[in-house]
Amino acid sequence: MTEITVSFTEALAVAVAALKARGASSAQAQATGRALVTAEAEGNRAVGLSHLFTYGDALMDGRARGDAEPLIEEVTEVLTRVDAGEGLPHLGFERALPRLVEGAQEHGVAILALRNGYPCGALGYFARLLAEDHGLAALAAANAGPAVMAASGGTTPVYCTNPLAFAVPTGDGRPALVIDQSSSSASLAKIREYAAAGREIPAGWALDPAGHPTTDARAALAGSLIPFGGARGANIALMVELLAAGLTGANWSQEAPPFNKGKKSPGAGLFIIAVDQSLTSGAVGRGAEGPAADPAETASREKIGDYFTDRISAWIAGVETDGAHLPGLAKGETLAHARHRGFSVDAQVWAKIRDLA
Repeated sequence: MTEITVSFTEALAVAVAALKARGASSAQAQATGRALVTAEAEGNRAVGLSHLFTYGDALMDGRARGDAEPLIEEVTEVLTRVDAGEGLPHLGFERALPRLVEGAQEHGVAILALRNGYPCGALGYFARLLAEDHGLAALAAANAGPAVMAASGGTTPVYCTNPLAFAVPTGDGRPALVIDQSSSSASLAKIREYAAAGREIPAGWALDPAGHPTTDARAALAGSLIPFGGARGANIALMVELLAAGLTGANWSQEAPPFNKGKKSPGAGLFIIAVDQSLTSGAVGRGAEGPAADPAETASREKIGDYFTDRISAWIAGVETDGAHLPGLAKGETLAHARHRGFSVDAQVWAKIRDLA
C-alpha cells in the first residue's frame, strides 16, 4: 500500500468538495468533512476518509438527504432535541452544540437527543470535541441499521454494533482521555474493511448466516456479529439501544432500514450527555489546597477547572507509571501532530476522493 502525506487543511477541502459533489449541502459537507478528516488524522481509518464513500453512496441513493436542515428544539434549559431530517447527523450536532455547552456550564449537565439521522461514523469525535474544545466530560451513544447482533441468549439480530464513547478533559491543551468502542467484538466498519481487502477476520468476531463461528469477513457481513464479553457486551448494546433509540425517538436498530443499501433513511439516533465536571466534582469553592475559607472568595471558573484537571493529570501520571495504556491520549497526540504537520493517507483512497471532488 502506497502512502502519501497531506495537510489537514487540504484533506478537509477535498473531503468537503467530494461530499458536495455527491449532493451534500455546503453546511452538511463541512460538518461531516470535519469528522471524517479528524478520524483519519488520529488513525481511525475505518471511519476516516474511506468512510466518505459510504456517505457518498447514501447521498446519491437517497438514504441520506444532502439538503436536510436539522430542526433544533429547545425543550428545556438542559435538553436540546434535534430532528436531523434524514440528513447526516454532524450538522445537527454542530447547530445544537452551543446550547449543549451553555446548558452544561450553567447547570452542570445537558443532553442532546438526535433522531431521524444517518449513522454518525466515528462516535468518539463528538466526545473528544466536547472535552478538548469546551472542557466538558461527555458520554455519547449511537445506533444504526440494520441490526447485526443478537441480544443475550438470542439468535435474531436486534442491535447494530451500538458504540459508546466517553471523554474527559485533562487540561493544559493536552489530549482528552477518550474511550470509543463498539458493543460488538469488532465494529462493522472494521469487518467491511477486512472484507474489501479479502482478509480473514479473527475468530470470535462473528457468526455466518447459519449461526456458526466464522473467520470469513464476507460471511460475517451476511451473518451476525458477536458482542464482546458475551452477555456483558450484549448488555452494553442494550443500554446503548435504549439511550440512542429509546430516549431519542429514533428507529430501533431492528426496524431501521440498512445504512448501506436501499433508498430509505435508517433514521438512527445519537444521544449525548455533557457534564461540567468542575461542578459535579465539588470543585466549586475550592482552590488547589482544598475548601475555600470564605465562600465569597470562590475561585473563578477557570481556577475551578484547574482543580479538576490537576487531579486527573496526577491520576493519569500514577496509572501510567507501570506502562498501562489509557485510551485516547495517543490518538489525541497523533491528531495534534497531524493538524500542524499533515498525516499519511492511502494513496489509492486519496486519488478516488480527489476524483469525486
